[in-house]
Amino acid sequence: MKKTIISVKNLKKKYGIFEAVKGISFDVLEGEIFGLLGPNGAGKSTTLEIMETLRQKTSGEVIVDGMDLDKEPNKIKKIIGVQLQTSGFYPGLNLLELIELFAGLYNQQVDPMGLLELVNLTDKAKSKYKQLSGGQKQRFSIATTLINQPKIVFLDEPTTGLDPQARRNLWDLIKDIRKKGTTVIITTHYMDEAEQLCDRIAILDEGKIIALASPDKMIDDLVASGFEKPKLVKSANLEDVFISLTGKEMRAE
Repeated sequence: MKKTIISVKNLKKKYGIFEAVKGISFDVLEGEIFGLLGPNGAGKSTTLEIMETLRQKTSGEVIVDGMDLDKEPNKIKKIIGVQLQTSGFYPGLNLLELIELFAGLYNQQVDPMGLLELVNLTDKAKSKYKQLSGGQKQRFSIATTLINQPKIVFLDEPTTGLDPQARRNLWDLIKDIRKKGTTVIITTHYMDEAEQLCDRIAILDEGKIIALASPDKMIDDLVASGFEKPKLVKSANLEDVFISLTGKEMRAE
């Protein structure tokens, strides 16, 4: 039985009279990939930022690896990795220099080339961040979340704007991170991505959790309710065709 690494109970977040998160509760298990899904404005990014200690909650309880968010936020920061936005990278530094900079901020000893190897960017070690493609930027951004050897990694829509090849490369990277024992919490608008990656999913709408289960359980429950697709489901889709024609190996996008 996996232990609970994050426990959220009756979490609420208000902006004036607007209630963005309306008393949600869920647990994240150690070593799983947990997805937060929902339309724009559903409250998923707000929930993520509260767990990351980046945004104040209005009420409720959040426990991260046994630590209370209200009482020990600085200790929580030491065991989590948060994906930086592009504005967080100094344009004049190359990738090795950026990793060394962040390692210094974390007061961590790291192997910069080893970290770049993990995300298949060793050939870009001397390149500046702005010279990378979209997929390479995302892989490097995820590499920076691993510098402090976190127990939990938070990824907010990590594949938005990427082509199908780059998306699938990133999926493989996220699965590799989980294989090393790290818990991953991800938000995404792509249902195929959630189905491929997530062990369990919480679907939010208008600040409430309306479903929480594994992707398979959600699909099985829908089918059991009598749902039928309006047309024949093929055994492959256009994205599969694209990947097959352009090659499946990880490569520099």
